[in-house]
Amino acid sequence: MLELQNISFHADDKDILKDINLKIDDKFVAITGPNGSGKSTLLKVIMGIITPTSGKIIFDGQDITDLPVNERANLGMSFAFQQPVRFKGLKVIDLLKIAAGPEGTSAQIRSYLKAVGLCPMDYLNREINDTLSGGEMKRIEIAMAAARGGKLSLFDEPEAGIDLWSFQSLIEVFENLRNVTNGNILIISHQERILEIADKIIYLKDGTVDRYDESAKIMDELNMRRKGGCDCAFGQKGVSCNG
Repeated sequence: MLELQNISFHADDKDILKDINLKIDDKFVAITGPNGSGKSTLLKVIMGIITPTSGKIIFDGQDITDLPVNERANLGMSFAFQQPVRFKGLKVIDLLKIAAGPEGTSAQIRSYLKAVGLCPMDYLNREINDTLSGGEMKRIEIAMAAARGGKLSLFDEPEAGIDLWSFQSLIEVFENLRNVTNGNILIISHQERILEIADKIIYLKDGTVDRYDESAKIMDELNMRRKGGCDCAFGQKGVSCNG
């Protein structure tokens, strides 16, 4: 479904991504690794927010390397930022209608909110402003991804900046989304509970693919590293690792 061929990205005299080669076709794939390993850059390159210095991106057999963001979206790709964008003057129902398109019914739109743990009666007419918490915004953004029903949904650390209660609910949301979506999910995360529900995990280190395998195998390796006193696999600062 998605193939990256020799993808590199160079900026500010640094090699952020170095000759990345990946074939991704599993339902739910997670990206993890130390801070600064190139995770967010890789996701933005896939979406077209950043243009790679070299290499090719193949999506459903089509070379999309030079396609802009909007054309990639038309092909069925969507992107959720770490900090969801707030749209002054728009309501939750407006965003969900845009995501669902003309074919989306009122019942379907309500079901997308229910799936992320939000009551439609309480949220459909809420404005997308500062009265919504970070956790609520994350859920609304996930509901939009579900409503869009794209071929590939990209999530950049959806757990970032939300409280513990919201995080517990977020896990359930992604478990549900994994089961009901027809498309594929590619998600950046440091959280073990999210990594555990992935089919496969891509472990980035220093801008390269250090590991890419089934979730259980990668988790075993990461847990062994942690038991050995190294927390770098889960993005902790101040710990070096040569393993």
